[in-house]
Amino acid sequence: MPDTPALSERGRLLRLTADYVLEHGVADLTLRKLGSAIGTNNRMLLYYFGSKEELITAALAEASGRFPILSEAFVIMDDQMRPLRERITAAWDAVAAAENLPFHRTFFEVLGLAAHQRGRFDSFLGSVGSEWREQLAASLGGGVPKAAADDLARELVALWRGLQLDLITSGDRAGTDRVIASAAESIARRAATAAAASGS
Repeated sequence: MPDTPALSERGRLLRLTADYVLEHGVADLTLRKLGSAIGTNNRMLLYYFGSKEELITAALAEASGRFPILSEAFVIMDDQMRPLRERITAAWDAVAAAENLPFHRTFFEVLGLAAHQRGRFDSFLGSVGSEWREQLAASLGGGVPKAAADDLARELVALWRGLQLDLITSGDRAGTDRVIASAAESIARRAATAAAASGS
């Protein structure tokens, strides 16, 4: 479906908002300040996005598309021809790439606000809470029972989130790689055990 002028303008404002959020963060963001910076006003932002929270959520989703190596992690995890241990470490390489750090910083800033101000960022929390976990559970392979796949995926997402934060605070990429290598062995072994038990 071709863009209407309204959709084109919404997309333009969203792209500019993503630029602003990646550069300045969201802690001090007001619609008035943002509107002034990107050449519009708070009324138009509310018209297109409904609320500041929905605009920030949409901007974070827009921003994530600018870091294609981040989404590459899930392509790697879906490659069933590679051993699971190898997929986990290679996927972490994609997540931890230095060019993703601006996204990680913004993500955790919004996550902190969402956790402390429940009700403001419900759609963001909903996607954060399930999206990565569901994708990773599906990537573990059909032989792993659903309950076990869900638990292993939850563990892997929690590990990635923690190590993303570690990268922001410590910058110790080598340390995070050591942790992932050890965890990948454990998760792959437990996935294989669960699959074997399911097939017996």
